[in-house]
Amino acid sequence: MFTGIVEGVGEITSVHAQASHTKLAIRAPFSLKDTKVGDSIAIDGCCLTVTKKAGRVFQADISPETLRVTTLGKLVQGSKVNVERPLRVGDRLGGHWVQGHVDGVGKLESVKKVRAKPQNYFLLTVKVPKGLESYMVAKGSVTVDGISLTVNKVKSHLIELCIIPHTQHRTTLTGKKAGATLNLEADVLLKYIDQSFNRISKTWLAKQKTKSK
Repeated sequence: MFTGIVEGVGEITSVHAQASHTKLAIRAPFSLKDTKVGDSIAIDGCCLTVTKKAGRVFQADISPETLRVTTLGKLVQGSKVNVERPLRVGDRLGGHWVQGHVDGVGKLESVKKVRAKPQNYFLLTVKVPKGLESYMVAKGSVTVDGISLTVNKVKSHLIELCIIPHTQHRTTLTGKKAGATLNLEADVLLKYIDQSFNRISKTWLAKQKTKSK
């Protein structure tokens, strides 16, 4: 479990395609002294398992399914990625509950720099893939490339996000150009509520049909 509060920007040091999976090596922006093989680390919002480490570089295996449903397959040597270690019991929850399970890939439609005092900020418009629109709620939470963000506005399949200076400096987001793809994870609480409501609705409808016979 993560919070979407990115700890820093890491760098892909190598990408090796295997017959059954792909191996990534990532240089972390923090010490891995307390990280063990088998621990989880989120890379651009994807929960990965550390398989090997040396100094600040760790390796992780990427399954074909993960490559298919995320942007990780586009990473090359030198790519910059958002990195976050998992939440520890007792830590402050600064963002929101993030599983590191990407729901879909969105598209960055536009990036607008807004001049303001004391600092400028960015407004991003992101196209949400089909099936995730219902989880996008104004003033709700969404995870974008591993970053916990608040949805400013929702219009059909588009969401607007405000990127404050701190997020600009600590993540890769404002370095993206229009057309870039982004890993999106909807708020897990909304997903559970939606699933429960659908299950209750189906049960109720089934009972009504039985009564009408």
